[in-house]
Amino acid sequence: MTTARGRVLVTIVLWLPLLGWTGRAEQAPLANLGRTPDGKPDLNGIWQAFTTASWDLEDHNARKGEPGGQSVVVDGPIPYQPWAAAKKAENARMRETADPLRKCYMPGVPRATYLPFPFQIVQTPALVTITYEYNHLARWIWTDGRGHPEGFNFWMGESRGRWEGDTLVVEVKNHNDQTWFDAAGNFHSDELRVVERYTPMGPNHVNYEATIEDPKVFTRPWTINLPLYRRLEKNVQLLDYECLEFETPFLPWDEQPDPSLPPPPRR
Repeated sequence: MTTARGRVLVTIVLWLPLLGWTGRAEQAPLANLGRTPDGKPDLNGIWQAFTTASWDLEDHNARKGEPGGQSVVVDGPIPYQPWAAAKKAENARMRETADPLRKCYMPGVPRATYLPFPFQIVQTPALVTITYEYNHLARWIWTDGRGHPEGFNFWMGESRGRWEGDTLVVEVKNHNDQTWFDAAGNFHSDELRVVERYTPMGPNHVNYEATIEDPKVFTRPWTINLPLYRRLEKNVQLLDYECLEFETPFLPWDEQPDPSLPPPPRR
């Protein structure tokens, strides 16, 4: 016998498709979505992720200099192999000095996307470029069908893109093993493969999904998911952020930095 509760559940299920909910980022073409002359979603502009994922992809408490935040890992936790879980824990203990970003190294992909800095997308039919405010980084994402080169590895990997409906899919290969996913010590090997999916949710919002595969480090592929926001301020532009590893503050002119050195001459 059908109960009142059962009738309510059936009604909700029947209404969900009409409300546009599919359980995935993919959706029917958006009527108000700007498009380029070749009919693709117009991703041109400056975007930013407002999340704490760069500090830690998973749930974490606040600590000195780092905000607390919620996980962006889908169906977490991150599926490390046992040896790799121990290595991640060691990285976390040494994060103040071991995080490659502390040395001003390139952040790699996907970390560059969710750093607390904006980035700019410039889109053509054969090429999508992404320029990052952080340290003048840039990526070239060819969408003309060319393959990945062999025998190379790069800090930012090598990107190749294609369109699946309104989703820009980017496969990133040829990584080195020197970057981390976040400041909490989540890491990978040189067998990393990342598949990014940029799916518009409206004219000014993109759902960003990155699936990570690395058989040396993880027991299975895993995915992160977070929104990107178009920056809408008047005259918004990328500014300069130059990371300087050996930057030190200027000492006062008459301060003696080392007692064994002679003092500076009097003015």
